[in-house]
This record gives sequence, C-alpha cells and structure tokens, in this order.
Amino acid sequence: MREDGTGLLTIGELARATGLTVRTIRYWSDEGALPPVARSPGGYRLYDAASVARLELIRTLRELGLGLDDVRTVLAGERTVAEVAAAHVAALDAQISSLKVTRAVLSTVARRGSSVEETTLMNKLARLSAAERRRIMEEFVEEMFHGLDTADPEIRERMRRSAMDLPDDPTPEQVDAWVELAELLRDPDFRGQMRRAAEFNAADRGHESPAGASMWFARRLVQLVGQALERGVAPEAPEADGVLRNLLGDADRGAVLERVQASHNVRLARYRELLATLKGTPAPAHEKEFAWLIAALRARVPAP
Repeated sequence: MREDGTGLLTIGELARATGLTVRTIRYWSDEGALPPVARSPGGYRLYDAASVARLELIRTLRELGLGLDDVRTVLAGERTVAEVAAAHVAALDAQISSLKVTRAVLSTVARRGSSVEETTLMNKLARLSAAERRRIMEEFVEEMFHGLDTADPEIRERMRRSAMDLPDDPTPEQVDAWVELAELLRDPDFRGQMRRAAEFNAADRGHESPAGASMWFARRLVQLVGQALERGVAPEAPEADGVLRNLLGDADRGAVLERVQASHNVRLARYRELLATLKGTPAPAHEKEFAWLIAALRARVPAP
C-alpha cells in the first residue's frame, strides 16, 4: 500500500498482495475487467481494496475456464455468477462429450492401424449429430419399405427407432460399430438385401396365413435345430434330413431357403450385432440355428 495516505495500490503492489504477475494484472486491466480507480501524478494505474476483491473474483472465474467476455458480464452485473456457471457447465459438457469421441476414435485408429483416409472417414462419421444419424436411418428405412403397403408396420417403426447414436462415453468398440454400421447402410448390395427381406415380409402379410405362423415356425426352428446342434449334427449329414422333415414337412425347400436367406444371412446378422453393440445389449440370439438351417438347405437344394 502506498504511503501517501490514499490507501491505493500500484500494479506492482497489487501483484505482491495477490501473487499474480504484473503482466497478468495489466492485461486484465487493459481488457476492461479491472479498470484502475485512479492514476498517480506519473500516470501509473492505482487500485483500491475493492479492486483486490474484484481481482480475486476474476482469478477464480478464469481458473474455472470462463473467458474474459463472461467475466466482464459478471463484473458489470449483467449476469450472475450462477447464470454464467450454468452456461459454462453446458459448454463443458459438450466439450467433454467431444473429447470422449476423440479419444475413442484415436483408440480405434491406433488399434486398427488405420490409414489417413480411413481415419478421416471415421472421424467424420463419429462426429455426425444425433439428428444426422437419425436421418441416415430414416432414409434407409424409407427406401427399404417404399411402396410395400402390406409390410409389417411394427417392423418398420422398430427399425426407424433403432439406436443410431453413440453413447455419451463411447467405447472404441462402439465407435467401430457406428462407423461400420454407417458404411453398411450406404452399401447398395446391403440395401438390396434388406429390400428383398421387406418384400418377402409384405408378400407374406398380403396373403392369408394363420395368426402367429411365422413366430411358431421360428420357435420350432430354434427347438429342432438347437437339439441337432447339441447332438453335433452337421448340416450336410444324413441325420439332418430328419430335422428338415420335422421342421418343413412337404414345403418347397428352395422357396424356404430363399425366404430364410433374405432375413438371415451373414450381413444381416452383422447388422444386428452392430446395433446391439451400440445399444450395449447382448448380441442377437439364435443366429447359429438359422445359419445351420441355411447350410442344410443349401446342401440339398440345387443351385439355380
């Protein structure tokens, strides 16, 4: 404190009193956050006890990460500390979320040994907004069911609601899953496969059939094929003939093969696995039973 009886402090004295550097205090003063209360005869800036308290508030807010614009609005009384803090929390949440995605992408790149091109694509896909991800799925579902008025509306809606967003704290595996899923949905061959499955669904619903017939068939398939798998029966083995007779009866095996392949194949199984990874749920069940049935039918149905 100056000995001239004014009780005012120079920047140097203020720095010694607060532990801040002269350069920092001068910068905050130049930016209007800490205006001097007076000037000495020599033109030096002078500060009072209120300036010390103001400086402590500035330091606290800056240490919490607030910019000088926010600091000035608080000091000017335009916004409360609580209001600025709430806004800053929201900004930090967004930044933390972005950093978590960055970490997951980098972990995936390091594990995969990704090329520059793959890294760029992965980063771009991972940073799509939730709305952009929903749009990708909605466009995919619309193309898949377009013109199929008799297709099951529950399936259509369930697919539209499928999880397409990354969690707030994604694992590298979930980043992998999202990138692979986004690429899969853009693949014309996969879209064609999904369209074919939707066409079979619409055709089945367009004809009269016993209520729950498809569900009964699926349960029966899981039961009979599951037992065959437990016994170690290979799809091409003669013993598999009895399983097929019990399951299919006199049905056209070529037609059954075509329909089952449309909804249960390697790529569709992978699609369901990717969705489960994104949701953090167990992988879909009974894929091995359907795969066994397809293999058994292929071993007996002549190639077209």
